[in-house]
Amino acid sequence: MSIHAANFRELRLDRLCRDFGTHNAVKDVSLTIKQGEFIALLGPSGCGKSTTLNLIAGLLPATGGGIWLDDKRIDPLRPEERGFGMVFQSYALFPHMSVKKNIGFGLKMRGMAKAESDRRVAEAVALVRLQGQEEKLPGQLSGGQQQRVAIARAIAVQPPLVLMDEPLSNLDAKLRLEMRAEIRRIHNTLGATTIYVTHDQEEALSLADRIVVMRDGEIRQVGGPEDLFSRPDHLDVAEFMGFRNKVAGRVASATAETATVTVGEVGVVGRVRSPVAAGQGAHISIRPEDLHPVADGAPGLKAKVVSTEFHGREFVGFARMADDTPLTFLADSRIAPGTEISLAAAPDRVLVFGEGA
Repeated sequence: MSIHAANFRELRLDRLCRDFGTHNAVKDVSLTIKQGEFIALLGPSGCGKSTTLNLIAGLLPATGGGIWLDDKRIDPLRPEERGFGMVFQSYALFPHMSVKKNIGFGLKMRGMAKAESDRRVAEAVALVRLQGQEEKLPGQLSGGQQQRVAIARAIAVQPPLVLMDEPLSNLDAKLRLEMRAEIRRIHNTLGATTIYVTHDQEEALSLADRIVVMRDGEIRQVGGPEDLFSRPDHLDVAEFMGFRNKVAGRVASATAETATVTVGEVGVVGRVRSPVAAGQGAHISIRPEDLHPVADGAPGLKAKVVSTEFHGREFVGFARMADDTPLTFLADSRIAPGTEISLAAAPDRVLVFGEGA
């Protein structure tokens, strides 16, 4: 396979900003991406991840800071001068053009000779496994096939960087899983550098070498998937990485590693993720899959069941504490609404965050 990513050492975002009037969509974002990395920009809607991607692509001008590709500053350049590949959420295919012509469009715009263009298109078609579909129109293809065309078009120009903006959000669950594996396979085959925007933590965890969690236009934490999954540094990062149960309490005792947080009359032990001290307020965070009903009389968070749902291998329960704090948990069987229960998790599955974390 002769398709390859253009060589560079690193892409560097240096205090990058984008303002829309008084709204700061991106605030002082600094990040260095090494050649060959797969980076996921992760966060909720409105956190600035797509705006950051569009700044890198040149689709939006920065209002502060700069973008560097090795020792060359590129933020003053037009999108076509940067030469990056872009895969959009909407695919953005030309409906009147065949698969082959869609893939070769960027090459044609660059004035490439037909023989070389045809060779690159054929290689891209083979890489995304669309052999036999070259003469079809996009409307004759499935959603997954259309997304493969969009990826092939982006990589046919042999870009130094491939930018993907929520590329799987329009696909059904089964296709999302299949295309997730395909995107990582293509990335590995090319030795490419990929920046991938998503709001789906499972996508980010399964695809990325490093995940950049954003909120309110700022980077909150950068790390490998395993690190972010187990050791989020902030309460909001924990919530976004799946620690959906957030319960307020007061610290009874604490060391640098563990703390006991009193919630009602129950002491909950967990791993300290931000500084805490006895007597201060704190929050505990627990994943739903780690929170389970315990026997009568055993210590646990007191709550009343609202409903349970059968999810194939287990039941997912929803409950509320006396102060109306919601809890989501796993159970072995259906529990009737209104049932009073106690819920607990192993201490190494509980995170403790101090006030303001």
